[in-house]
Amino acid sequence: MTFDKEQFLKKLFNKEKINKESFDELFEKVKTIKIEGITRRWLFNIIGVIAALFILTFIVTSLGIKMYYYNSVENIVKSGVSDSAISYFTNNIDNGNSIESSAADYVNSYAYKNRTTLWIVDDGGNVILSSSGFKVDKQEMPDFDEALEAPDKPAKFIGRLDNGEKVMAICRAIVDKDGAEIGAIRVMSNIEAVDTQIRTLRFVLFLLLVLVMGIIVFSNQFFINSIIIPVQEVKKATKLIADGNLNVRIEKQYDDEIGDLADSINTMATEIAAADKMKNDFISTISHELRTPLTSIKGWGETLALGNKDNIDDITQKGLQVIVSEASRLEGFVEELLDFSRLQSGRMQLRLTKTDILAELEETLFTFRERAVREGYEVKSKVPDIPSVANADPNRLKQVFMNILDNALKYSRPGSKIFVKAEFIKKDGADFVQVAIADQGCGISEEDLPYVKEKFYKANMSVRGSGIGLAVTCEIVNLHGGFLDIDSVKDKGTLVTIQLPVDEIYEQQTESEK
Repeated sequence: MTFDKEQFLKKLFNKEKINKESFDELFEKVKTIKIEGITRRWLFNIIGVIAALFILTFIVTSLGIKMYYYNSVENIVKSGVSDSAISYFTNNIDNGNSIESSAADYVNSYAYKNRTTLWIVDDGGNVILSSSGFKVDKQEMPDFDEALEAPDKPAKFIGRLDNGEKVMAICRAIVDKDGAEIGAIRVMSNIEAVDTQIRTLRFVLFLLLVLVMGIIVFSNQFFINSIIIPVQEVKKATKLIADGNLNVRIEKQYDDEIGDLADSINTMATEIAAADKMKNDFISTISHELRTPLTSIKGWGETLALGNKDNIDDITQKGLQVIVSEASRLEGFVEELLDFSRLQSGRMQLRLTKTDILAELEETLFTFRERAVREGYEVKSKVPDIPSVANADPNRLKQVFMNILDNALKYSRPGSKIFVKAEFIKKDGADFVQVAIADQGCGISEEDLPYVKEKFYKANMSVRGSGIGLAVTCEIVNLHGGFLDIDSVKDKGTLVTIQLPVDEIYEQQTESEK
C-alpha cells in the first residue's frame, strides 16, 4: 500500500498538512508586490494627480465651450422676443388689430429668418403662423406654459420638437394693455450643428490631453526606470546575500542616493564575508582543539568507570558515568560544529559507495530503539525487507536518520509514540526511497516552520541543542540528490519526510521480487 503523507498527517494531527510550497509562493508574491510598489506609488501619486487635473481641465473646458456656443445661440434667439417685439404686438392689438394680422406683419419684417424659426402662438397654444411658411400642429411647449405663468420674462427650452429636431427655444408672452395674455412669441434655433461642433472640439481637446499625458508618462518612464531597475538589482543582490552568497556585488549605475545604497550594501557584504570567514575559522579551530581533550576525558572516564567497579563507591561511579555521558554529548556537539564549518566553507563531501539505504535505516533504528525504550518512548516502524541500493555515504545517511530520530525524541513527551515508515516511490520518473518519521511531540508553530531548517534557528529554546543539526541534515540529503520536507502542527506533533534517490540496481532487484 502506498504511503499517503496527507492522509497520515490527518490521522496523526487531525489537521491538514502545512503546505510549505504554498508559503514560499506567497512569500515570493509579497516580495514582488513590494518591488512594484514604487511604480504603483508613482502611478497613484504623480500620474493620478496629473490625470485628475486633466479630467478637471477637460470637464471645465467642455462646459466652457458648450456655454460659449449656447450663449451665442441664445443671444440670437432672444433678439426675436425683445421688448420692442412685445410692444409691437401690444400696440397693434390695442389699436384694434387682430393677433393674426399683427403676426403676418411681424414675420415679414423679422430679420433672423435664415438663422431662427419664429412661431406666433395664441393663448390656446395653437401656432398661428410660422416664419418657415409651413403649418405647425399643436404640440407640447413647456416654455410656452412657463411664459404664460410669468409674462414679464422669457422662458427657455432646450429639447426636441415632435419631428425630432433638437432646438433651443425662447418664448415670451404677448399681453394687452390690461396685462391679459393673448398669445406668445416663440423663437427657435436648431442646435444639432452646434452640438456636433461642441463634440468635435471636445474630441480634439481629449486627444490633446491624451497626447500630453502620453508625453508626460513616456518622459517620466526614464526616471522611473532609473529607480526601479537599480532597486531590482539591489533586491536580487540582497536576496543572494541573505541566502549566503557573500561574493555578490551591486554595480553602481548612478552617482546619487541609490548609488550610495549600492556602495553601502557592497561594503556590508564585504564586512559580513570577512566576519563570516573569521567565525568559520574560529569554529573550525575551536572544534579541532576541543575534540582531542574530549576524547581523552571520555576515554579515561570509561576506563575508570569500567576498570575500578569494585574499588570505588557508588557516588564516584555515578560521577564517572556523568563525565562519560557529558563528554559524549560535547563530542557530538563538536562534531556538529565541524560539520557546520565544512558546510559553510563548502568542504562537506560524501564518501560514496554502493549502500543499502533501508539497511542503514534498520541499523539506526536498532540502535535508537533501545535508547527510546529506556527513556519511556515507543517506536513503531514499517520498513520493507527489500534491497534499496544507491550510490551514497552510509555514515552520513545514519547521521541523517539519527538526527531526525533524536529530534523526535527530544521534542516528544515520555510515553508518546514515534512512527517510522519507509516505502518506494516514483518521482519525476526516477526511483526514490521515502522515509517518514513522525512524533507526537510539541510540534512547530506556523510562524517558526519556514525557518527551522536554517542554521542556528531554534523554535523551542527550552530543549537542548545548537540549532545546527537540522541544517547539516538538510545539506547531507541535498548532497545525495534527495529532498527533506517538514510538516508540523503546534502541540500535536511533527512529520519529517526524507526522499533519497536509488539507482538502477534497485529497479532490477525489485522487478525480480514482484
